[in-house]
Amino acid sequence: MRARTAIVQREPTLHIAMTSNTLLQPTEIIHLSGISWQTYENLLTELSASRRLRLTYNRGSLEIMAPSPEHERYKRIAGRFVETLAEELEVRIDCLGSTTFKRPELSGAEPDECFYIENINFIKGKKRIDLAQDPPPDLVVEIDITSSSINRFQVYADMGVPEIWRYDGNDFSINVLQNHKYISVEQSLAFPNLPLTEISNFLEQVGEKDYLELVKEFRQWVRNQI
Repeated sequence: MRARTAIVQREPTLHIAMTSNTLLQPTEIIHLSGISWQTYENLLTELSASRRLRLTYNRGSLEIMAPSPEHERYKRIAGRFVETLAEELEVRIDCLGSTTFKRPELSGAEPDECFYIENINFIKGKKRIDLAQDPPPDLVVEIDITSSSINRFQVYADMGVPEIWRYDGNDFSINVLQNHKYISVEQSLAFPNLPLTEISNFLEQVGEKDYLELVKEFRQWVRNQI
């Protein structure tokens, strides 16, 4: 049976009814404007059983996206590259995946992948992250194969995320926060003194090489650099 989706606009809330765990077709994106913070909170609760969906809220604008299999492949391998770097460099990290981060009444987002590195001790053992008192992730990874994360950059800037790695299917970039804006740089804050823009060469091989084979080659590359 095909899933049926109904989106009904009411004041001041938005109700989404579902008959299956899949609301959107892969790569489908819904953009809504004039959405209250309470509506966003309600949707996070209502859609909690369908966490494949990603919700991004920014000053009344809401994006709902269902990631595609292609997106998920790149997301997983990019996250694994971060973990491999940490292993080889003996750097402590805490991976919080697509945790929902919020600045109440202003913005909220779920990264493709995120990591605590420098601030790992501040969130150690915590089951909930409150940006009013806790630091944001040190590193966010965004894959822009079927959507653009550029709008989410403002959300991450509001949160104070110091570094974003972005891959759009062709180019890999390292973006660091300066004066409340992200600028593209050559050196990572999280893993300095390594030519990490070379990661693009490895991401270009996703789908062509076996997952673990690609991780193994990346690990060897890291060892050669250090």
